Amino acid sequence: MRILHILDHSIPLHSGYTFRTRAILEQQRALGFETFHITSAKHKASDVLVEEVDGFRFFRTPQPIGWYARLPLLDQFAVVDGLAKRLGDVVEEVKPDILHAHSPALNGLAALRVAQWYSLPVVYECRAFWEDAAVDHGTSREGGPRYRATRALETYVFRGAHAITTICEGLRQDIIQRGIPDDKITVIPNAVDVNRFQFGGMPDQDLREELSLTGKTVLGFIGSFYAYEGLPLLLEAMPEMLQKKPELRLLLVGGGPQESHLMEIAKKLRVEDRILFVGRVPHDKVQRYYDQVDIFVYPRYSIRLTELVTPLKPLEAMAQGRLVVASDVGGHKELIKNRETGWLFKAGDVPDLAHKILDILDHPETWSAVKEAGRRFVEQQRNWAGSVGRYVNVYQPLLQGKP
Repeated sequence: MRILHILDHSIPLHSGYTFRTRAILEQQRALGFETFHITSAKHKASDVLVEEVDGFRFFRTPQPIGWYARLPLLDQFAVVDGLAKRLGDVVEEVKPDILHAHSPALNGLAALRVAQWYSLPVVYECRAFWEDAAVDHGTSREGGPRYRATRALETYVFRGAHAITTICEGLRQDIIQRGIPDDKITVIPNAVDVNRFQFGGMPDQDLREELSLTGKTVLGFIGSFYAYEGLPLLLEAMPEMLQKKPELRLLLVGGGPQESHLMEIAKKLRVEDRILFVGRVPHDKVQRYYDQVDIFVYPRYSIRLTELVTPLKPLEAMAQGRLVVASDVGGHKELIKNRETGWLFKAGDVPDLAHKILDILDHPETWSAVKEAGRRFVEQQRNWAGSVGRYVNVYQPLLQGKP
């Protein structure tokens, strides 16, 4: 089975998008599939047409040229046109059985166009609704013209694709509400490779001393500092928690649009000496910081994006036997069972967040069972081998001519 994956961007860039893609490709090859890979012009980390990265061969699409490639909105159609042309060349070369386009909808539009030329089936994978992410980033307004246009384009792709996959039940239900038959949609959930994560790893004492964390209880967040992550709530909960647990420290690893804002909040609350902003760290060094944290906190706000989409980071924390506290948005509730695999607090409620963490710290006798249940959930229900195995039932009917 020869699958041509059509991607927004890929490794060597690091993002949740590229990590999921890599896991899919690794597991599909383990299943015996031949995988081929093309990125759109949105991947701007390479100026070559073909690139080998960690054993994977990626076909790259040149940046679009011409007058309309420089105009707002029209430049997106230039991306589609350029990708379709490059995709046609790649189809001629690799002769795929199936085109598998991944979010955003621009990739799906290019795939549908090329599929008509070569009579190929198309699988479209929706990983998130990009119009909702644009609202959080401030580049779009919910219900505005750009928002509605993006949503309409993706609905068009849903209707044109022969099969749809998505990463969670929240997205699946939204797609169904657009009039798409539910039997056309398969959930391929986010997962982790449990073999890459050590359960209950001990902290590196040299790093602990370097960070002045010796003898401290450490709350942590590792990831991108986007507005929807709700990190200001965690900072606002610190003063109350420090009154009762002065040994608490907050370790923030990463960076992003909210970084300077978070530093300002820390100073305003006079807790800057209890919060460590360590910036971004190389991917091969991240594990050392994971091992420093006692409780990972994911305080996402309740917005459309977080209610519908499941994150990856809580799964990574549970795989390592770390305690997890998260807001009760829909994306978290698909992953965390309150007081069994982690704890949920009321989204947006700073006192509830503080009280939840303090209660956990007061009852260490409950920690072991929760850690083990979290690891077991990941091993049994959120491992990549099991998740990617679901593609078999998506692809086979298409090869049999029964889309």
